[in-house]
Amino acid sequence: MVRAAERAGRPPRTSVWLEDRAPRGGGRGGGGQPSGLDRDRITAATVRLLDAEGLTKFSMRRLAAELNVTAMSVYWYVDTKDDLLELALDAAFGEIRPPDPEPHPGSDPEPHQGPDPKPGPEPRRSADPDPDPDPGPDPAPASSDWREELRTLARAYRALLVRHPWLSSLAGTFLNIGPHAVAFQLAVQRVVRRTGLRTAGQAGALSAVFQFVYGFGTIEGHFVRRCAAAGMSQDDYHRRAMSAVTREPGLREAVRDSADLRQARADGTVEEIRDRDFAFALELLIAGIETMVRRGE
Repeated sequence: MVRAAERAGRPPRTSVWLEDRAPRGGGRGGGGQPSGLDRDRITAATVRLLDAEGLTKFSMRRLAAELNVTAMSVYWYVDTKDDLLELALDAAFGEIRPPDPEPHPGSDPEPHQGPDPKPGPEPRRSADPDPDPDPGPDPAPASSDWREELRTLARAYRALLVRHPWLSSLAGTFLNIGPHAVAFQLAVQRVVRRTGLRTAGQAGALSAVFQFVYGFGTIEGHFVRRCAAAGMSQDDYHRRAMSAVTREPGLREAVRDSADLRQARADGTVEEIRDRDFAFALELLIAGIETMVRRGE
């Protein structure tokens, strides 16, 4: 077990994933090491506790009680609580299954504006004219399915943030360089490279799409958890909240000015309205990428 004294004189920890140490655990019970435990089991229990009780209530003692071991036993497998939270963060990202990194040659293209493509298009030839006389370090030609893959990844990330409301806080706290998180990041980068955007604009496209999803999923996840804590459905909670807001004199003008927006979104449950809003916003971002590609940005 690593003790604090052993860390004296060492630089501050950057990430549990950058520690130059052989994996601990094995559950053999030798040398005072607790049997029946390993890092995977501890990490899975951490995710369950964070889902059930939230980040603020999480502690190593609470985790040890969940595992029916002493708190010191957990430290055979991790040095600090932060290390364990980093492991839980990456374990959650493991729920996302990134699409195949190779383009799907049999997929049908989603049309841009303009005439529909003719049936049975010929394969691309290297001699085809390039409208950009100076491609430079630009990405490979756009894949036919990048839009749907981008939608798939965006939906998966949103669902992950809603299932695990604690994740957004940890993703903004730690480097988030575990293997599952990196696999997701690489999948997103591969898709954006196939959009046809110039290399200089790809980071902006990544930020536009996935910072939007991060914000949307974070707010949604906290709202869902708040409704559950209140013992109310999302629709009942929303109705009660809106009733209280409309009675507040200081908010009446804002409520009145947004009446047309609420009326336009009135058809459906809170979840259905939220799904429509997310889908429309995502399509706006995809359309923006397509527009920038046409402009040669």
